[in-house]
Amino acid sequence: MSGDVVIEPTKEEEEAVSVQLQGKKLSWQKLGRNDSLDMESRTVSGHYGRDSKQAVKWSVILQLAFQSIGVVYGDIGTSPLYVYASTFTNGINHIDDILGVLSLIFYTLTLIPLVKYVLIVLRANDNGDGGTFALYSLICRYAKVGLIPSEQAEDCDVSNFQLELPSKRLKRASRLKYKLENSQFAKYFLLVATMLGTSMVIGDGVLTPCISVLSAVGGIKEASAGMTQDKVVWVSVAIIVLLFMVQRFGTDKVGYSFAPIICVWFSLIGGIGIYNFIKYDPSVIKAINPKYIVDYFTRNKKDAWISLGGVVLAITGTEALFADVGHFTVQSIQLSMCTVTYPALILAYMGQASFLRKHSELVSETFYKSIPHSLYWPMFIVAVMAAIIASQAMISGTFSIVQQSISLGCFPRVKVVHTSAKYEGQVYIPEINYLLMIACVCVTVGFRTTEKIGNAYGIAVVFVMTLTSTLLVLIMIMIWKSNIFLVIAYVLVIMSVELGYLSSVLYKFDQGGYLPLAFAAVLMTIMYIWNNVYRRKYYFELEHKISPERVKEIAAETKFCRIPGLAMFYSELVQGIPPIFKHYVENVPALHSVLVFVSIKSLPIGKVPAEERFLFRRVEPRELNVFRCVARYGYTDARNEEEPFERMLIEKLEEFIKEDLWLCQTTISNMEIAEGDQVDELVDGETDQLDENSKLAQQENQKKAELEKQIETLDRAWRAGVVHLIGESEVVAGKGANIGKRILIDYGYNFLKRNLTQSGKVFDIPHKRMLKVGMTYEL
Repeated sequence: MSGDVVIEPTKEEEEAVSVQLQGKKLSWQKLGRNDSLDMESRTVSGHYGRDSKQAVKWSVILQLAFQSIGVVYGDIGTSPLYVYASTFTNGINHIDDILGVLSLIFYTLTLIPLVKYVLIVLRANDNGDGGTFALYSLICRYAKVGLIPSEQAEDCDVSNFQLELPSKRLKRASRLKYKLENSQFAKYFLLVATMLGTSMVIGDGVLTPCISVLSAVGGIKEASAGMTQDKVVWVSVAIIVLLFMVQRFGTDKVGYSFAPIICVWFSLIGGIGIYNFIKYDPSVIKAINPKYIVDYFTRNKKDAWISLGGVVLAITGTEALFADVGHFTVQSIQLSMCTVTYPALILAYMGQASFLRKHSELVSETFYKSIPHSLYWPMFIVAVMAAIIASQAMISGTFSIVQQSISLGCFPRVKVVHTSAKYEGQVYIPEINYLLMIACVCVTVGFRTTEKIGNAYGIAVVFVMTLTSTLLVLIMIMIWKSNIFLVIAYVLVIMSVELGYLSSVLYKFDQGGYLPLAFAAVLMTIMYIWNNVYRRKYYFELEHKISPERVKEIAAETKFCRIPGLAMFYSELVQGIPPIFKHYVENVPALHSVLVFVSIKSLPIGKVPAEERFLFRRVEPRELNVFRCVARYGYTDARNEEEPFERMLIEKLEEFIKEDLWLCQTTISNMEIAEGDQVDELVDGETDQLDENSKLAQQENQKKAELEKQIETLDRAWRAGVVHLIGESEVVAGKGANIGKRILIDYGYNFLKRNLTQSGKVFDIPHKRMLKVGMTYEL
């Protein structure tokens, strides 16, 4: 047990216990604290997490900028391997078409990664965390549009929950907020849009290893005439399988050592770009003029529009700029993108365009054919390594996104392993890893060429970008309260470009484009089933929760005995005691000397500070030694292994009781002082007031004795042993349910639950001290 905890009084508490003498009558305010979980929580001052406005030393920014190169830019950095080949699938019809495509690539790289993400989207980080869920959580915290059933008023007291809002209030922001909060359709639309974006990013995690590794390995055909496409495919499959097999060792933490390799890669493609630019055709600099884009579309019309599906591959992996910002800082991402990635990519595409102006017939093998012969093997080795790094980044990103989905009740609760104690967000999910590996192998063997995979890849990339823009527009209007003309300009320029690309990639639906949509359909079905039944189950528990009066009755029954030890009863219900407790006491007529109902709750923020993790409330009467606890987590917090959950909870519970004791002692001291002063100045007719104060003082002394005894009881209970009681509720469709509801609950949800890791493993609870309590809910 922890040592004595010294709790300093707050200003409000000092005021509450002050004794005010009006005339000669004692008038004191009884000290108290509203510790209801449904009303108010204690807060800890200060701000937690990496704030985008927090001052960071330039030496740290430079170090993080270098590290980000290895983690963030592997995907977008390997795009030159296949962009021109995917754009000119039927060859180059006119020599100036190369300038048109180069101009498209230049302005696409400038508008989307540089302007949209680096300058605008990175500002929408959630206490340093990025991604689709970060945008959704910002909107949910500002407007009451979340569908999480366990929302509470005290969630707003968590320091990370607060939003720094502009002081100026605009009518359109209020109107939009009002419409969203009062529209059930809008709430479901935002949730479905977030699920769709998440599903597409997971689909991206399947396609990135396929196209990156296949493109890099394909270069060996230039050195060996006997290397057929079949052999390229199987070598790629071997590399992909090996990549997924080593995930369990926590290779994500090695991502920081990938930076030198990606730096070499950018140096090589940038340097070779300059070499080809000078050697073949420096006039391609003319492509900076957007007139060549107009000419390209005028000449090729529908074919030019279709070719946009290849051009968009130049910005694959751009979403990683935002999704991975939590590992770094906004400034470091901006610095590395503007000084290294963007210039190197522009030079690489210009060099390839210069080469194609002289060798247009080699467009299907642009990358390796444009490399000087003496650099071929070094470039091949670095290309394969860069492809593996790009794949690693997307696989790790997929694990993080699934973890966020689990936290917000949108994905089945699979086991999440934290692979690094040093770096945040480094997770590995065994079930997801093997499913991704099987999907990658199937896609590589089935599609065989980068052209078909590219069609699928484009849809996943553009869908996520379009959804990000949609959520961002809501944030610009409601939270940032941006000038309406800036919002309109963003929609007309950025979103119109993205919608143009989206229309193009959807045209290739039957040529492989259906793949990410099929992935998304499967994942969204899983998410919908789990989230829907999760909410139904929660509301069932809320309707059938055990009242405090019933708890008193149970404790008062003579058949119950109290046994030594401390029991933690886990559930997800935060507004009361779950009905499964009644089921437990009906079958086991014994209660431990201390009982804590622990509710595991997720908040729509990235992290919850450790000092704000737990909320406590005592279940009256005090002699029962029964408490309620809400353990709050953000969507990137570790729920096991990383922190001693059991020890932290008990120590915080002891602090909670000691705070009550301190309040009681302070009240008694103030009453004694006031009573002494009153006795000195006692006049006739005021003895009744003195007697009343004596009775109150006696009650406070009794309360003090009870609290001291409660601390001793808690200490003894912990030494006697802790038992973890897990509520394992089975759900079935209620009588009279329609066929759709029966399929959803009896087949869909229960199939997912039967094939998942058990909750004991999820919470990392020792099996020797775990007891499962089962009950059937009819929904």
